[in-house]
Amino acid sequence: MPPPPNRPDPRPVAVLGATGYIGARLVPRLVEAGWRVRAVGRNPSKLAGRPWAGDPMVEIRAGDVFDRPGLEAALAGCRAAFYLVHSMNPEARDFASADRRAAENMAAAAEAAGIERIVYLGGLGEEAPRLSHHLRSRHEVGEILRRGRVPVTIFRAAMIIGSGSASFEILRYLVERLPVMVTPRWIDTPCQPVAVTNVLHYLVSCLDSPVTVGKSFDIGTEEVSSYRELMRLYAEEAGLPKRWIIPVPVLTPRLSSYWIHLVTPVPAALARPLAEGLRNPVVCRDTAIRGLLPQPLLDCRTAIRLALEKLRLQHVESSWMDAGRVPPVEWSTGDDPSWAGGTVFLDDRRMRVAASARQCWPAVVGIGGKTGWYYADWLWRVRGAMDRLLGGPGIGRGRRDAHDVQAGDALDFWRVLAAEPGRRLKLVAEMKVPGEAVLELLLTERADGSTEVRQRALFRPRGLLGLLYWYSVLPLHNLVFAGMLRGIAKASGARILDGPDRVPQREGSR
Repeated sequence: MPPPPNRPDPRPVAVLGATGYIGARLVPRLVEAGWRVRAVGRNPSKLAGRPWAGDPMVEIRAGDVFDRPGLEAALAGCRAAFYLVHSMNPEARDFASADRRAAENMAAAAEAAGIERIVYLGGLGEEAPRLSHHLRSRHEVGEILRRGRVPVTIFRAAMIIGSGSASFEILRYLVERLPVMVTPRWIDTPCQPVAVTNVLHYLVSCLDSPVTVGKSFDIGTEEVSSYRELMRLYAEEAGLPKRWIIPVPVLTPRLSSYWIHLVTPVPAALARPLAEGLRNPVVCRDTAIRGLLPQPLLDCRTAIRLALEKLRLQHVESSWMDAGRVPPVEWSTGDDPSWAGGTVFLDDRRMRVAASARQCWPAVVGIGGKTGWYYADWLWRVRGAMDRLLGGPGIGRGRRDAHDVQAGDALDFWRVLAAEPGRRLKLVAEMKVPGEAVLELLLTERADGSTEVRQRALFRPRGLLGLLYWYSVLPLHNLVFAGMLRGIAKASGARILDGPDRVPQREGSR
Protein backbone atom coordinates (compact mmCIF):
# COMPACT_ATOMS: atom_id res chain seq x y z
CA MET A 1 0.00 0.00 0.00
CA PRO A 2 1.47 3.41 -0.93
CA PRO A 3 2.11 5.84 1.93
CA PRO A 4 -0.71 8.31 2.60
CA PRO A 5 -0.32 11.78 1.09
CA ASN A 6 1.24 14.48 3.21
CA ARG A 7 -1.61 16.80 4.17
CA PRO A 8 -0.49 20.43 4.46
CA ASP A 9 -3.53 21.24 6.62
CA PRO A 10 -3.01 19.65 10.06
CA ARG A 11 -6.60 20.23 11.18
CA PRO A 12 -8.51 16.99 11.82
CA VAL A 13 -11.66 15.78 10.13
CA ALA A 14 -14.49 15.06 12.56
CA VAL A 15 -16.59 11.89 12.24
CA LEU A 16 -19.90 12.13 14.10
CA GLY A 17 -21.41 8.70 14.53
CA ALA A 18 -18.02 7.01 14.67
CA THR A 19 -19.48 4.05 16.57
CA GLY A 20 -22.05 3.36 13.86
CA TYR A 21 -21.94 1.01 10.90
CA ILE A 22 -20.44 3.45 8.38
CA GLY A 23 -18.56 5.66 10.84
CA ALA A 24 -16.56 2.81 12.37
CA ARG A 25 -15.33 1.84 8.89
CA LEU A 26 -14.77 5.38 7.69
CA VAL A 27 -12.28 6.38 10.41
CA PRO A 28 -9.47 3.96 9.44
CA ARG A 29 -9.94 4.72 5.74
CA LEU A 30 -9.57 8.43 6.37
CA VAL A 31 -6.37 7.69 8.26
CA GLU A 32 -5.13 5.60 5.32
CA ALA A 33 -5.78 8.61 3.09
CA GLY A 34 -3.59 10.77 5.32
CA TRP A 35 -6.24 12.64 7.30
CA ARG A 36 -6.10 13.29 11.01
CA VAL A 37 -9.43 12.15 12.45
CA ARG A 38 -11.43 13.24 15.46
CA ALA A 39 -13.88 10.44 16.30
CA VAL A 40 -16.87 11.93 18.11
CA GLY A 41 -19.46 9.93 20.03
CA ARG A 42 -21.68 9.97 23.08
CA ASN A 43 -19.76 7.06 24.60
CA PRO A 44 -15.97 7.59 24.38
CA SER A 45 -15.50 4.18 26.03
CA LYS A 46 -17.07 2.55 22.96
CA LEU A 47 -14.71 4.46 20.69
CA ALA A 48 -11.71 3.58 22.85
CA GLY A 49 -12.27 -0.10 22.18
CA ARG A 50 -11.96 0.22 18.41
CA PRO A 51 -8.82 -1.18 16.76
CA TRP A 52 -7.97 2.26 15.38
CA ALA A 53 -8.39 4.07 18.71
CA GLY A 54 -4.68 3.93 19.52
CA ASP A 55 -3.57 5.30 16.16
CA PRO A 56 -1.65 8.58 16.61
CA MET A 57 -3.71 10.05 13.76
CA VAL A 58 -6.95 9.50 15.70
CA GLU A 59 -8.24 11.45 18.67
CA ILE A 60 -11.40 10.55 20.57
CA ARG A 61 -13.77 13.23 21.76
CA ALA A 62 -17.08 13.06 23.60
CA GLY A 63 -19.90 14.84 21.82
CA ASP A 64 -23.68 14.63 21.75
CA VAL A 65 -25.72 16.08 18.88
CA PHE A 66 -28.43 17.02 21.38
CA ASP A 67 -25.97 19.13 23.41
CA ARG A 68 -25.14 22.11 21.19
CA PRO A 69 -22.39 23.68 23.37
CA GLY A 70 -20.72 20.29 23.83
CA LEU A 71 -21.02 19.57 20.13
CA GLU A 72 -19.45 22.92 19.26
CA ALA A 73 -16.53 22.12 21.56
CA ALA A 74 -16.10 18.70 19.95
CA LEU A 75 -15.95 20.29 16.47
CA ALA A 76 -13.66 23.17 17.39
CA GLY A 77 -10.48 23.20 15.31
CA CYS A 78 -11.73 20.70 12.72
CA ARG A 79 -11.58 21.32 9.01
CA ALA A 80 -14.59 19.25 7.94
CA ALA A 81 -17.16 16.99 9.57
CA PHE A 82 -18.94 13.82 8.49
CA TYR A 83 -22.48 13.71 9.80
CA LEU A 84 -23.44 10.03 10.10
CA VAL A 85 -25.92 10.31 12.95
CA HIS A 86 -29.54 9.24 12.98
CA SER A 87 -32.00 8.38 15.71
CA MET A 88 -33.73 5.43 14.05
CA ASN A 89 -33.20 2.97 16.86
CA PRO A 90 -35.44 1.10 19.31
CA GLU A 91 -34.83 3.74 21.99
CA ALA A 92 -36.21 6.65 19.94
CA ARG A 93 -39.98 7.11 20.11
CA ASP A 94 -40.06 9.83 17.45
CA PHE A 95 -36.87 9.47 15.46
CA ALA A 96 -37.83 12.15 12.91
CA SER A 97 -38.28 14.80 15.60
CA ALA A 98 -35.00 13.77 17.25
CA ASP A 99 -33.17 13.85 13.90
CA ARG A 100 -34.59 17.31 13.22
CA ARG A 101 -33.26 18.73 16.48
CA ALA A 102 -29.91 17.01 16.01
CA ALA A 103 -29.47 18.42 12.49
CA GLU A 104 -30.33 21.94 13.66
CA ASN A 105 -27.73 21.63 16.41
CA MET A 106 -25.17 20.34 13.93
CA ALA A 107 -25.69 23.20 11.49
CA ALA A 108 -25.34 25.78 14.25
CA ALA A 109 -22.39 24.11 15.97
CA ALA A 110 -20.50 23.64 12.69
CA GLU A 111 -20.85 27.34 11.91
CA ALA A 112 -19.76 28.38 15.40
CA ALA A 113 -16.78 26.01 15.28
CA GLY A 114 -15.58 27.30 11.90
CA ILE A 115 -16.10 24.03 10.02
CA GLU A 116 -15.52 24.49 6.28
CA ARG A 117 -17.83 21.72 5.06
CA ILE A 118 -20.19 19.00 6.20
CA VAL A 119 -20.50 15.63 4.46
CA TYR A 120 -23.82 13.87 5.01
CA LEU A 121 -24.95 10.37 4.02
CA GLY A 122 -28.70 10.36 3.39
CA GLY A 123 -31.23 8.20 1.57
CA LEU A 124 -32.52 7.88 -1.98
CA GLY A 125 -36.19 8.30 -2.86
CA GLU A 126 -38.09 11.01 -4.66
CA GLU A 127 -40.31 13.45 -2.77
CA ALA A 128 -43.89 12.20 -3.04
CA PRO A 129 -46.96 11.99 -0.80
CA ARG A 130 -46.29 8.27 -0.18
CA LEU A 131 -42.61 8.70 0.67
CA SER A 132 -41.92 6.73 3.84
CA HIS A 133 -41.46 8.44 7.18
CA HIS A 134 -37.87 7.20 7.33
CA LEU A 135 -36.84 8.46 3.88
CA ARG A 136 -38.68 11.75 4.38
CA SER A 137 -36.73 12.25 7.60
CA ARG A 138 -33.42 11.52 5.83
CA HIS A 139 -34.26 14.17 3.22
CA GLU A 140 -35.34 16.65 5.90
CA VAL A 141 -32.02 16.29 7.72
CA GLY A 142 -30.17 17.09 4.50
CA GLU A 143 -32.30 20.19 3.92
CA ILE A 144 -31.78 21.44 7.48
CA LEU A 145 -28.02 21.09 7.08
CA ARG A 146 -28.11 22.87 3.71
CA ARG A 147 -30.00 25.82 5.20
CA GLY A 148 -27.04 26.47 7.49
CA ARG A 149 -24.08 28.63 6.54
CA VAL A 150 -21.63 25.73 6.25
CA PRO A 151 -21.56 24.12 2.76
CA VAL A 152 -22.82 20.54 2.68
CA THR A 153 -22.02 17.59 0.42
CA ILE A 154 -24.87 15.07 0.41
CA PHE A 155 -24.61 11.48 -0.77
CA ARG A 156 -27.94 9.68 -1.18
CA ALA A 157 -27.89 5.90 -1.03
CA ALA A 158 -30.46 3.11 -1.06
CA MET A 159 -29.73 -0.27 0.51
CA ILE A 160 -26.07 -0.64 1.49
CA ILE A 161 -24.80 -4.15 0.81
CA GLY A 162 -22.14 -5.16 3.29
CA SER A 163 -21.67 -7.57 6.15
CA GLY A 164 -23.37 -6.12 9.21
CA SER A 165 -25.67 -3.54 7.59
CA ALA A 166 -29.25 -3.68 8.88
CA SER A 167 -30.80 -3.94 5.40
CA PHE A 168 -28.40 -6.71 4.39
CA GLU A 169 -29.05 -8.61 7.63
CA ILE A 170 -32.80 -8.54 6.95
CA LEU A 171 -32.17 -9.89 3.46
CA ARG A 172 -29.77 -12.55 4.76
CA TYR A 173 -31.97 -13.99 7.49
CA LEU A 174 -35.15 -13.95 5.43
CA VAL A 175 -33.51 -15.88 2.60
CA GLU A 176 -31.59 -18.30 4.82
CA ARG A 177 -34.47 -19.16 7.12
CA LEU A 178 -37.48 -19.14 4.80
CA PRO A 179 -37.51 -21.46 1.78
CA VAL A 180 -41.03 -20.16 1.07
CA MET A 181 -41.74 -16.48 1.68
CA VAL A 182 -45.08 -14.68 1.72
CA THR A 183 -44.06 -11.08 1.10
CA PRO A 184 -45.64 -7.65 0.63
CA ARG A 185 -45.98 -6.25 -2.88
CA TRP A 186 -42.84 -4.16 -2.40
CA ILE A 187 -40.83 -7.26 -3.30
CA ASP A 188 -40.77 -5.97 -6.90
CA THR A 189 -40.08 -2.30 -6.10
CA PRO A 190 -37.13 -0.95 -8.14
CA CYS A 191 -34.01 -0.34 -6.06
CA GLN A 192 -30.39 0.48 -6.77
CA PRO A 193 -28.21 -0.78 -3.91
CA VAL A 194 -24.60 0.15 -3.34
CA ALA A 195 -21.68 -1.82 -1.89
CA VAL A 196 -20.31 -0.49 1.39
CA THR A 197 -16.80 -0.32 -0.09
CA ASN A 198 -18.09 2.06 -2.81
CA VAL A 199 -19.84 4.23 -0.22
CA LEU A 200 -16.61 4.59 1.76
CA HIS A 201 -14.66 5.52 -1.37
CA TYR A 202 -17.08 8.35 -2.15
CA LEU A 203 -16.98 9.67 1.41
CA VAL A 204 -13.20 9.71 1.62
CA SER A 205 -12.53 10.95 -1.93
CA CYS A 206 -14.91 13.91 -1.79
CA LEU A 207 -12.60 15.69 0.68
CA ASP A 208 -10.07 16.12 -2.15
CA SER A 209 -12.69 17.27 -4.64
CA PRO A 210 -13.70 20.94 -4.23
CA VAL A 211 -16.28 20.53 -7.00
CA THR A 212 -18.39 18.31 -4.70
CA VAL A 213 -18.83 21.06 -2.08
CA GLY A 214 -22.42 22.21 -1.71
CA LYS A 215 -23.87 19.52 -3.99
CA SER A 216 -26.00 16.40 -3.69
CA PHE A 217 -25.21 13.10 -5.41
CA ASP A 218 -27.05 9.81 -5.90
CA ILE A 219 -24.83 6.77 -5.40
CA GLY A 220 -25.55 3.17 -6.35
CA THR A 221 -24.56 0.25 -8.53
CA GLU A 222 -24.87 0.53 -12.29
CA GLU A 223 -27.80 -1.92 -12.26
CA VAL A 224 -31.37 -1.31 -11.14
CA SER A 225 -32.68 -4.35 -9.32
CA SER A 226 -35.59 -5.40 -7.08
CA TYR A 227 -35.76 -7.04 -3.68
CA ARG A 228 -36.96 -10.23 -5.34
CA GLU A 229 -33.83 -10.24 -7.51
CA LEU A 230 -31.58 -9.56 -4.53
CA MET A 231 -33.11 -12.53 -2.70
CA ARG A 232 -32.46 -14.73 -5.72
CA LEU A 233 -28.84 -13.56 -5.94
CA TYR A 234 -28.31 -14.13 -2.23
CA ALA A 235 -29.67 -17.67 -2.39
CA GLU A 236 -27.38 -18.48 -5.31
CA GLU A 237 -24.27 -17.01 -3.68
CA ALA A 238 -25.05 -18.73 -0.37
CA GLY A 239 -25.54 -22.08 -2.11
CA LEU A 240 -29.18 -22.35 -1.06
CA PRO A 241 -32.01 -24.02 -3.00
CA LYS A 242 -34.36 -21.80 -4.94
CA ARG A 243 -36.56 -19.68 -2.68
CA TRP A 244 -40.28 -19.45 -3.49
CA ILE A 245 -41.62 -15.91 -3.11
CA ILE A 246 -45.35 -15.22 -2.97
CA PRO A 247 -46.32 -11.50 -2.93
CA VAL A 248 -49.66 -10.69 -1.25
CA PRO A 249 -51.44 -7.32 -0.84
CA VAL A 250 -52.38 -7.70 2.83
CA LEU A 251 -49.00 -7.42 4.55
CA THR A 252 -48.76 -3.90 5.95
CA PRO A 253 -45.42 -2.37 7.06
CA ARG A 254 -46.45 -2.98 10.67
CA LEU A 255 -47.15 -6.67 10.06
CA SER A 256 -43.98 -6.93 7.96
CA SER A 257 -41.92 -5.44 10.80
CA TYR A 258 -43.28 -8.00 13.29
CA TRP A 259 -42.45 -10.81 10.90
CA ILE A 260 -38.93 -9.43 10.36
CA HIS A 261 -38.56 -9.15 14.15
CA LEU A 262 -39.38 -12.84 14.61
CA VAL A 263 -37.28 -14.17 11.72
CA THR A 264 -34.24 -11.87 11.87
CA PRO A 265 -32.19 -10.25 14.66
CA VAL A 266 -33.45 -6.78 13.62
CA PRO A 267 -35.97 -5.47 16.19
CA ALA A 268 -39.47 -4.43 15.10
CA ALA A 269 -38.82 -0.80 16.08
CA LEU A 270 -36.01 -0.65 13.52
CA ALA A 271 -37.59 -3.02 11.00
CA ARG A 272 -40.79 -1.01 10.63
CA PRO A 273 -39.33 2.22 9.18
CA LEU A 274 -37.05 0.12 6.97
CA ALA A 275 -40.02 -1.95 5.75
CA GLU A 276 -42.01 1.22 5.07
CA GLY A 277 -39.15 2.55 2.96
CA LEU A 278 -39.07 -0.59 0.82
CA ARG A 279 -42.35 0.39 -0.87
CA ASN A 280 -40.69 3.47 -2.43
CA PRO A 281 -38.62 3.20 -5.64
CA VAL A 282 -35.04 4.14 -4.75
CA VAL A 283 -32.99 4.62 -7.91
CA CYS A 284 -30.28 7.06 -8.95
CA ARG A 285 -31.61 9.97 -11.02
CA ASP A 286 -28.26 11.69 -11.37
CA THR A 287 -25.04 9.71 -11.88
CA ALA A 288 -22.64 12.66 -12.23
CA ILE A 289 -20.64 11.48 -9.22
CA ARG A 290 -19.31 8.54 -11.23
CA GLY A 291 -17.33 10.91 -13.41
CA LEU A 292 -16.21 13.18 -10.57
CA LEU A 293 -15.02 10.42 -8.23
CA PRO A 294 -14.48 7.38 -10.48
CA GLN A 295 -14.09 3.91 -9.03
CA PRO A 296 -15.01 0.34 -10.01
CA LEU A 297 -18.63 -0.09 -8.92
CA LEU A 298 -19.39 -3.55 -7.57
CA ASP A 299 -22.50 -5.20 -8.96
CA CYS A 300 -25.05 -6.68 -6.54
CA ARG A 301 -23.84 -10.25 -6.94
CA THR A 302 -20.22 -9.35 -6.20
CA ALA A 303 -21.18 -7.18 -3.24
CA ILE A 304 -23.26 -10.02 -1.76
CA ARG A 305 -20.42 -12.48 -2.35
CA LEU A 306 -17.90 -10.27 -0.52
CA ALA A 307 -20.29 -9.72 2.38
CA LEU A 308 -20.86 -13.45 2.70
CA GLU A 309 -17.13 -14.07 2.74
CA LYS A 310 -16.75 -11.72 5.72
CA LEU A 311 -19.57 -13.54 7.48
CA ARG A 312 -18.03 -16.96 6.82
CA LEU A 313 -14.76 -15.77 8.33
CA GLN A 314 -16.76 -14.34 11.26
CA HIS A 315 -14.89 -11.09 10.89
CA VAL A 316 -17.37 -8.25 10.51
CA GLU A 317 -15.67 -4.86 10.77
CA SER A 318 -18.77 -3.06 12.03
CA SER A 319 -22.45 -3.86 12.44
CA TRP A 320 -25.80 -2.13 12.78
CA MET A 321 -25.83 -3.59 16.29
CA ASP A 322 -22.88 -1.38 17.29
CA ALA A 323 -25.04 1.72 17.47
CA GLY A 324 -26.99 2.44 20.62
CA ARG A 325 -26.50 3.69 24.12
CA VAL A 326 -24.48 1.66 26.59
CA PRO A 327 -26.63 1.80 29.74
CA PRO A 328 -24.95 2.99 32.93
CA VAL A 329 -24.83 0.31 35.62
CA GLU A 330 -22.79 1.94 38.37
CA TRP A 331 -24.63 -0.19 40.88
CA SER A 332 -22.73 -3.23 39.56
CA THR A 333 -19.31 -1.87 40.53
CA GLY A 334 -17.45 -3.33 43.49
CA ASP A 335 -17.36 -6.70 45.18
CA ASP A 336 -20.29 -6.02 47.48
CA PRO A 337 -23.37 -4.81 45.61
CA SER A 338 -25.32 -3.92 48.75
CA TRP A 339 -23.81 -0.43 48.83
CA ALA A 340 -25.89 0.60 45.83
CA GLY A 341 -29.07 1.07 47.82
CA GLY A 342 -32.14 -1.06 47.32
CA THR A 343 -31.93 -4.73 46.47
CA VAL A 344 -29.10 -6.08 44.33
CA PHE A 345 -28.76 -9.84 44.03
CA LEU A 346 -25.39 -11.45 43.44
CA ASP A 347 -24.49 -14.93 42.21
CA ASP A 348 -20.71 -15.12 42.63
CA ARG A 349 -18.68 -18.21 41.64
CA ARG A 350 -15.04 -19.01 41.10
CA MET A 351 -12.77 -21.71 39.76
CA ARG A 352 -8.99 -22.08 39.74
CA VAL A 353 -7.27 -23.63 36.73
CA ALA A 354 -3.73 -24.65 35.85
CA ALA A 355 -3.28 -22.07 33.11
CA SER A 356 -2.29 -18.46 32.64
CA ALA A 357 -4.82 -15.67 32.24
CA ARG A 358 -3.58 -15.23 28.70
CA GLN A 359 -4.39 -18.86 27.94
CA CYS A 360 -7.90 -18.53 29.41
CA TRP A 361 -8.82 -15.24 27.76
CA PRO A 362 -9.74 -16.55 24.26
CA ALA A 363 -12.32 -18.89 25.82
CA VAL A 364 -13.75 -16.09 27.95
CA VAL A 365 -13.96 -13.52 25.18
CA GLY A 366 -15.25 -16.12 22.71
CA ILE A 367 -18.56 -16.88 24.44
CA GLY A 368 -21.84 -16.41 22.63
CA GLY A 369 -22.56 -16.38 18.93
CA LYS A 370 -21.75 -19.63 17.15
CA THR A 371 -19.53 -20.77 20.03
CA GLY A 372 -22.43 -20.73 22.45
CA TRP A 373 -22.23 -20.55 26.24
CA TYR A 374 -20.29 -23.78 26.86
CA TYR A 375 -23.10 -25.52 28.73
CA ALA A 376 -26.85 -26.11 28.30
CA ASP A 377 -26.99 -24.06 25.12
CA TRP A 378 -30.55 -25.24 24.61
CA LEU A 379 -31.58 -23.31 27.72
CA TRP A 380 -29.96 -20.17 26.33
CA ARG A 381 -31.81 -20.68 23.05
CA VAL A 382 -35.13 -21.14 24.86
CA ARG A 383 -34.49 -17.94 26.83
CA GLY A 384 -33.61 -16.16 23.61
CA ALA A 385 -36.80 -17.34 21.89
CA MET A 386 -38.88 -16.13 24.84
CA ASP A 387 -37.13 -12.79 24.74
CA ARG A 388 -37.78 -12.45 21.01
CA LEU A 389 -41.50 -13.09 21.49
CA LEU A 390 -41.54 -10.39 24.18
CA GLY A 391 -39.95 -7.87 21.80
CA GLY A 392 -36.34 -8.21 22.94
CA PRO A 393 -33.26 -8.82 20.77
CA GLY A 394 -33.15 -12.56 21.42
CA ILE A 395 -30.06 -14.65 21.05
CA GLY A 396 -30.00 -14.75 17.25
CA ARG A 397 -28.11 -11.53 16.58
CA GLY A 398 -24.88 -13.27 17.65
CA ARG A 399 -21.70 -11.23 17.66
CA ARG A 400 -19.73 -9.08 15.25
CA ASP A 401 -16.47 -11.04 15.43
CA ALA A 402 -15.85 -14.62 16.55
CA HIS A 403 -12.63 -13.85 18.42
CA ASP A 404 -12.80 -10.23 19.51
CA VAL A 405 -15.22 -7.91 21.27
CA GLN A 406 -15.07 -4.21 22.03
CA ALA A 407 -16.93 -2.01 24.47
CA GLY A 408 -20.34 -1.32 22.94
CA ASP A 409 -20.52 -4.53 20.89
CA ALA A 410 -23.71 -6.57 20.91
CA LEU A 411 -23.24 -10.18 22.04
CA ASP A 412 -26.43 -12.23 21.71
CA PHE A 413 -28.86 -10.49 24.08
CA TRP A 414 -26.07 -8.74 26.00
CA ARG A 415 -24.02 -5.62 25.30
CA VAL A 416 -20.34 -5.38 26.14
CA LEU A 417 -19.61 -2.84 28.87
CA ALA A 418 -15.90 -3.59 29.15
CA ALA A 419 -13.41 -5.95 27.54
CA GLU A 420 -9.96 -5.83 29.11
CA PRO A 421 -7.80 -8.53 27.46
CA GLY A 422 -6.56 -11.11 29.93
CA ARG A 423 -8.48 -9.56 32.78
CA ARG A 424 -12.21 -8.78 32.48
CA LEU A 425 -15.30 -9.14 30.30
CA LYS A 426 -18.39 -7.31 31.53
CA LEU A 427 -21.81 -7.58 29.89
CA VAL A 428 -25.11 -5.82 30.53
CA ALA A 429 -28.37 -7.54 29.57
CA GLU A 430 -30.51 -6.09 26.78
CA MET A 431 -33.08 -8.89 27.04
CA LYS A 432 -36.57 -8.14 28.30
CA VAL A 433 -36.23 -8.59 32.04
CA PRO A 434 -37.93 -6.90 35.05
CA GLY A 435 -34.79 -5.16 36.23
CA GLU A 436 -31.16 -4.72 35.24
CA ALA A 437 -28.72 -7.61 34.86
CA VAL A 438 -24.94 -7.75 34.54
CA LEU A 439 -22.66 -10.72 33.88
CA GLU A 440 -18.94 -10.34 34.58
CA LEU A 441 -16.04 -12.74 34.04
CA LEU A 442 -12.78 -11.90 35.80
CA LEU A 443 -9.35 -13.50 35.43
CA THR A 444 -6.76 -13.18 38.21
CA GLU A 445 -3.39 -14.82 37.68
CA ARG A 446 -1.64 -16.04 40.83
CA ALA A 447 2.04 -16.25 41.69
CA ASP A 448 2.12 -20.00 41.11
CA GLY A 449 0.98 -19.54 37.48
CA SER A 450 -2.60 -20.69 38.07
CA THR A 451 -5.57 -18.44 37.29
CA GLU A 452 -8.76 -17.78 39.20
CA VAL A 453 -11.76 -17.49 36.90
CA ARG A 454 -14.50 -15.61 38.67
CA GLN A 455 -18.03 -15.28 37.41
CA ARG A 456 -20.36 -12.65 38.87
CA ALA A 457 -24.04 -12.35 37.90
CA LEU A 458 -25.73 -9.29 39.38
CA PHE A 459 -29.40 -8.39 39.19
CA ARG A 460 -31.20 -5.24 40.30
CA PRO A 461 -34.90 -6.16 40.37
CA ARG A 462 -37.72 -3.81 39.45
CA GLY A 463 -40.74 -4.32 41.67
CA LEU A 464 -42.30 -7.57 42.79
CA LEU A 465 -42.03 -9.07 39.31
CA GLY A 466 -38.26 -8.57 39.45
CA LEU A 467 -38.03 -10.41 42.78
CA LEU A 468 -40.11 -13.29 41.43
CA TYR A 469 -37.95 -13.44 38.32
CA TRP A 470 -34.70 -13.74 40.28
CA TYR A 471 -35.93 -16.52 42.53
CA SER A 472 -37.44 -18.40 39.57
CA VAL A 473 -34.15 -18.50 37.63
CA LEU A 474 -31.92 -19.09 40.65
CA PRO A 475 -32.12 -22.91 40.42
CA LEU A 476 -30.95 -22.72 36.80
CA HIS A 477 -27.88 -20.72 37.84
CA ASN A 478 -26.54 -23.72 39.75
CA LEU A 479 -26.74 -25.72 36.55
CA VAL A 480 -25.81 -23.18 33.87
CA PHE A 481 -23.17 -21.03 35.55
CA ALA A 482 -21.16 -23.87 37.06
CA GLY A 483 -21.29 -25.61 33.69
CA MET A 484 -20.15 -22.46 31.95
CA LEU A 485 -17.05 -22.24 34.16
CA ARG A 486 -16.18 -25.87 33.45
CA GLY A 487 -16.70 -25.17 29.76
CA ILE A 488 -14.28 -22.25 29.89
CA ALA A 489 -11.66 -24.50 31.46
CA LYS A 490 -12.21 -27.16 28.79
CA ALA A 491 -12.10 -24.62 25.94
CA SER A 492 -8.86 -23.25 27.41
CA GLY A 493 -7.30 -26.70 27.61
CA ALA A 494 -6.77 -26.09 31.32
CA ARG A 495 -7.01 -28.54 34.21
CA ILE A 496 -9.34 -27.48 37.02
CA LEU A 497 -7.47 -27.27 40.34
CA ASP A 498 -10.49 -26.41 42.49
CA GLY A 499 -14.08 -25.33 42.05
CA PRO A 500 -16.34 -24.23 40.60
CA ASP A 501 -17.83 -23.13 43.89
CA ARG A 502 -19.68 -20.15 45.32
CA VAL A 503 -17.85 -17.15 46.72
CA PRO A 504 -19.01 -16.40 50.29
CA GLN A 505 -20.96 -13.13 50.31
CA ARG A 506 -20.36 -10.36 52.74
CA GLU A 507 -22.85 -9.72 55.46
CA GLY A 508 -25.67 -7.51 54.22
CA SER A 509 -25.31 -8.43 50.56
CA ARG A 510 -27.76 -10.69 48.81
